Amino acid sequence: MPAATETGTVSELWRYPASSLAGERQDVIAVGKETIDGDRLFGLVDASNNEIARPDREAKWHKVPLIRTRLSGDRALDIAVPGGDWLTAPGDESDYAVSAYLGFAASIRPFRQENAAPAYTGPLTAERYRKAPIHLLTTASLARLKALHPEGSPDSRRFRPNIVVDMAAVEGSFPETEWIGRKLAIGDLLLTISEPCRRCGFTIIAQDGFDHDPAILRNLVRHNAHNMGVYCIVDRPARVEIGAPMRFV
Repeated sequence: MPAATETGTVSELWRYPASSLAGERQDVIAVGKETIDGDRLFGLVDASNNEIARPDREAKWHKVPLIRTRLSGDRALDIAVPGGDWLTAPGDESDYAVSAYLGFAASIRPFRQENAAPAYTGPLTAERYRKAPIHLLTTASLARLKALHPEGSPDSRRFRPNIVVDMAAVEGSFPETEWIGRKLAIGDLLLTISEPCRRCGFTIIAQDGFDHDPAILRNLVRHNAHNMGVYCIVDRPARVEIGAPMRFV
């Protein structure tokens, strides 16, 4: 059989150690059958009622995506509010900093006990939803959104992908939303594209480098049935590096 044609190359890799907080850009990610190593281990809650952060629905959470995150070599979480130092989380000091930044009592908590340091004895919080193993986005879709909304900033961070693939723009198309059911290889990783990613109000929220912009979501509603990017099932786990080729199989 002839070799599969390369469709694009990986230009960005992301994991999100804490849901709704800023992602952590990576040079390589380890993709398992169910999740990416280090992805979505912690949540942020309103300490008064244990409500998990919902930046897509409530303005009180809109500053949350500006809080930076990173995982250390021993998989401990660090967070930093704008203008602040890195702090270990969960912990009293990090909770105080986040609460002062947001203007109400808030707390970072693990989703599972195994996600936290062995000495952690505080409360857990429930995951808001079951995530798909991989969220993939192409630069072609970002280019299509920019063509529809030239004055906007369709930055990939608005959409919280795990893998961004650099590929040529396709006129009039958000191409990956037309690939449902197809199989992709990205380096040694084998994926099946399972469903489009339906977007929410998170996409319009300001982050470092771009402003609040409701027209981002309006254009996706009008021109791509609310969708941007795709969710994928992992058929063969593997590590993925920047520059890895993507091809259909």
